[in-house]
Amino acid sequence: MPAHFEVLATESAARRARLHTAHGIVQTPAFMPVGTQATVKAVTPAQLHDAGAQIILGNTYHLNLRPGPVLVRELGGLHPFMGWDGPILTDSGGFQVFSLAKLRKMTDDGVSFRSHLDGAEVFLGPRECMEIQSALGSDIAMVLDECPPWPAEPADVRQAVERTIRWAQACRDTWRELGQPEKGRHLFGIVQGSNIAELRRECAEKLVALDFPGYAIGGVSVGEPEHEMLAAVAASVPYLPADRPRYVMGVGTPPQLLRMIALGADMFDCVMPTRLARHGCAFTPDGLINLKNAQFARDPGPLVTGQANYTCQNFSRAYLRHLVMCNEILACTLLTIHNLQFYLDLMTQARTHLEAGTFSKWSTAWCVRYEAGAKEAEALSEGE
Repeated sequence: MPAHFEVLATESAARRARLHTAHGIVQTPAFMPVGTQATVKAVTPAQLHDAGAQIILGNTYHLNLRPGPVLVRELGGLHPFMGWDGPILTDSGGFQVFSLAKLRKMTDDGVSFRSHLDGAEVFLGPRECMEIQSALGSDIAMVLDECPPWPAEPADVRQAVERTIRWAQACRDTWRELGQPEKGRHLFGIVQGSNIAELRRECAEKLVALDFPGYAIGGVSVGEPEHEMLAAVAASVPYLPADRPRYVMGVGTPPQLLRMIALGADMFDCVMPTRLARHGCAFTPDGLINLKNAQFARDPGPLVTGQANYTCQNFSRAYLRHLVMCNEILACTLLTIHNLQFYLDLMTQARTHLEAGTFSKWSTAWCVRYEAGAKEAEALSEGE
């Protein structure tokens, strides 16, 4: 087993493991709060630590456009720049190029696009992608990949897979040329293939032959129904090595995370807990609640009884609703603290149950309760 990844316990396909990085150990399964522009919106690094965050995510596309990798490197890299001393993963920027950038032109060399900020022309290829992430100094970097839309024609998915594999090899070679492995920095390959199981297998097997320190499953949560998302993960995991971390990109709801852990995934990131916090929503074991609903106007209870975070220990649902209705900035901070801690605590519980051999029973019951509560809340909301 590679020195950077240790599997400590298993239950069927689910794993409890430990990932070593240059800035510390990540206990998995792990959720990574998204710090797109070198900040997790509405919270400080100290609040992230208090919430239980081990590792956070930064975005190569956005950080390349501003403040730029040269400035970040001059100031010591992302860690001192943003005041975060734990591990950082940076994605390649490929997804944002395909989803945000206008007038993009893709070739086998890379992709040219117009910045969504000022329309300036930018080129991102495998070398550029690796040089930017090297300058940012992240602990885990991602290869440049092509994420096909959903739905997509099989021929287009085939082309995306072939380009992803070709770019992955170029990224790996550049990463080594830049001396990043010697600094303890990991580079992960990304499995594409949309909802075509045969292409997912092919992509995974060819990436494994390139011997990356870890592997991601990309091209999920791009508009497909949940059953197809889970099927894409299930079609990828069996062909990834058991002695390397597996990261599902851009997901998901709490039940989705538990179901993907059961499939053998180790790491996740998603903007959902922070974005929904800024829209007045909070996660609970009985589903998502919208504090704009009038039923919370006089509710003296915490968001979740017994939840060990600053928000639940100090503020009522009524007060939080008041902040939301007044558009107070504090609402974003308090709800973000709660939502992130809820996600991170869920991962802590998953690790504990994996160690005890009770994950399957516990996670099934957890999802049943959550989804039953979510249906009830939806029905009440429709009745208002």
